[in-house]
Amino acid sequence: MTHILKTISALFIFCALLSGAIGLGVYKYYAKDLPDYTQLAHYDPPIVTRIYATDGRLLTEYATENRVFVPIQAIPKRLINAFLAAEDKTFYSHKGIDLPGVVQAFLTNFFNKIQGADRRPVGASTITQQVAKNFLLTNELSLARKVKEIILAYRIEQAFSKDRILELYLNEIYLGTGNYGVVSASLNYFNKSLDDLTVSEAAYLAALPKAPNHYHPVHDYEAAKSRRDWVIGRMAEDGYITEDQKNAALAEPLQVKQRGITETARADYFAEEVRRQIINLYGDDVLYKGGLVVRTSLDPRLQAIADKYLKAGMLNYDRRHGYRGPLNHFNVQNDWQQKLSSLPIPPDLGSWKVAVVLSLTDSEASIGFNDGKKGTIPLAELKWARLVKKTGWGKVVAKPSDVLTVGDVVLVENISDQQDRYTLRQIPEIGAALVALDPHTGRVLAMTGGWSYKMSEFNRATQAKRQPGSSFKPFVYMAALDSGYTPSTLILDAPVTVNQGPGMPLWTPKNYTHEYSGPTTMRVGVEKSKNLMTVRMAQAVGMPKIVEYAKKFGIDENMLPVFSMALGAGETTVLKLTTAYAMIVNGGKKIDPSFIDRIQDRNGKTTYRYDQRTCPECFVEEWKQQVTPKLTDTRAQIEDPLTAYQMVSILEGVVQRGTGSTIRSVGKPLAGKTGTSNDYNDAWFVGFSPDLAVGVYFGFDQPRSLGNNEAGAGVAAPVFRDFMNEALKDQPGIPFRIPPGIRLIRVDATTGQRSYAGSNVILEAFKPGTEPDASQQQVITGEAIPQSDMFGITDGEGMQQLPSQEEPSGNAGGLY
Repeated sequence: MTHILKTISALFIFCALLSGAIGLGVYKYYAKDLPDYTQLAHYDPPIVTRIYATDGRLLTEYATENRVFVPIQAIPKRLINAFLAAEDKTFYSHKGIDLPGVVQAFLTNFFNKIQGADRRPVGASTITQQVAKNFLLTNELSLARKVKEIILAYRIEQAFSKDRILELYLNEIYLGTGNYGVVSASLNYFNKSLDDLTVSEAAYLAALPKAPNHYHPVHDYEAAKSRRDWVIGRMAEDGYITEDQKNAALAEPLQVKQRGITETARADYFAEEVRRQIINLYGDDVLYKGGLVVRTSLDPRLQAIADKYLKAGMLNYDRRHGYRGPLNHFNVQNDWQQKLSSLPIPPDLGSWKVAVVLSLTDSEASIGFNDGKKGTIPLAELKWARLVKKTGWGKVVAKPSDVLTVGDVVLVENISDQQDRYTLRQIPEIGAALVALDPHTGRVLAMTGGWSYKMSEFNRATQAKRQPGSSFKPFVYMAALDSGYTPSTLILDAPVTVNQGPGMPLWTPKNYTHEYSGPTTMRVGVEKSKNLMTVRMAQAVGMPKIVEYAKKFGIDENMLPVFSMALGAGETTVLKLTTAYAMIVNGGKKIDPSFIDRIQDRNGKTTYRYDQRTCPECFVEEWKQQVTPKLTDTRAQIEDPLTAYQMVSILEGVVQRGTGSTIRSVGKPLAGKTGTSNDYNDAWFVGFSPDLAVGVYFGFDQPRSLGNNEAGAGVAAPVFRDFMNEALKDQPGIPFRIPPGIRLIRVDATTGQRSYAGSNVILEAFKPGTEPDASQQQVITGEAIPQSDMFGITDGEGMQQLPSQEEPSGNAGGLY
């Protein structure tokens, strides 16, 4: 018996030594080329960059991995306990490997194998092992990877505290739908901070690591709830929650809560411009992995107003030009609902829906939707939809069949006061843009670059270079005001012919109305947008000076010194021209448009700030009635403030009496200028209140005529009017600020001479020493402009033959 015991003992010792030798050999083999686990001490994960509006609402996020890093001290115990119960209940007691768990997993997998069960192998990975795998290894299912994982887990446990390992895990773990780490998951599943999570919600997040894409509450509710309930049970079993807490958590429904509209803002074109600028500053890696916090200049309220009224203006224009036909067409006799569901749907439809025409009567069209619901389009909502043909307009709509046929796939929108009645819609072809900015700082407050960013990423506010037409004229006249002329200077409004040089035809610009007023004041010339007066003024001032003004106001860096440019034949963008107008109303101070106020890195350090001024006196520990700090105005003065105000006053007259008079209904001090380019290709209105500059543009991306009489006054000005009406509705009517030195004198608006009585008397703005004197008044004439004056050079190159670009005078409402 003793001999047998000795033999067994010897065999046991031999096996132990053999196992140890094999284990040592395996350890040495796999340990020789393991990743450096010490790099975890400097964990710097890719985290999300967040872009915010001025009111703190989230505008957008950029990330390769949607992660927000948070230290372990900021993670509530409730959430930590949920993960420990679900993933590793002995985490704080083991040394990196849970040996009992490994044995249990081995036995489970062994019995599954011999029973022929087709099940995924059960794991026994500790949180430390998952850290080793996620940070240093791959997801490969192999014995070699498992051995490496165990070795690394042991080393990690020797090098780092348990809290540090758990911190790495909870910030790195993938939790489905693009969320990395517990903070992003909490925000995007429940719209909550970690501290606000309930037991049920914490348990759900802890349920996700096993199969994050399988347990989504929307896509597979039963599986998600079952897994969550299991975690709740484990939390109770391990003593983390009471029985009452368990029952309450199990009874709580599992619901995803999206971020509310009060927490987010939408401005796709604006956000894309911010993205481009960040890439220019820091590069792609920092944008998508660096965890920047970006504070922008966007005002969500103004942005919503801009989107609303620009789209309304595009729809109004589009409806004036008829119906282009259905999106698609099919036979509705069989399976119309399935056919409709299979069709591609245009993106970003908002409240619009896709429908198919099922039947027609003389008074309405019956339509169906892909969910089986039905509705009608009454004849009144089809009256606008005259078909547009290559030969011209189709017949006037007298019955629905004049517009629609059975099987047409169309866009519709619900009539708000009647649930089952709809109006016919179509996506406008025309492009448009609106920019609103602070004229004192250049901060862009709102920007819309078209109908929908999802349909077209082309930003017509910053990327479309178009002819501004008459909206360029204020800069011609400011050059004149700086050259000694006044708003009361008389300029001849009469036909003029321009010699374009050898071998080229004479250029004979015309006024819009083909009517001429003879000697007319500069003010009236701008208010009524007289082309021939502008050409004569450009002759008197000289095109080189006008080119200089276009450059210093940032409108066009490469303008040719040709007279057609004085009528707006150059090219610029909505953002540039709106910024130029802002420099008129701010008193001639140089500003640059800006979208970003401040950028902070992942540690909260400010790495970019738009306003570079410093103010040490602004930061005090205790307020003791100190003198209010004064910030230095660092803006360059690029224009005489007196000239700038004279132009503000003239442009206010455009709204009061001229081509922008449709805007007068806002009832507050506003100023601006209409613009229409050759053949009605582009329609503009650019203007301002004392503290808000706004530019509106309409035109097709491939330039073509908007149609006869579709000028800036009828297309763009109403959008400016409606935007300003809502943007300023809760603000007092602030008058334009008058700089020191301006003399306001009563004059006759027609003659420019002093006057003290009569209905045509206005207050005109003069610089000291330029007040009107009838004995000295002269008329700017210039019948034929010689080639040398026209170009400022002698070779005659670069002259363009472009017709006039004047706006119709008076109320432009008839142009709708």
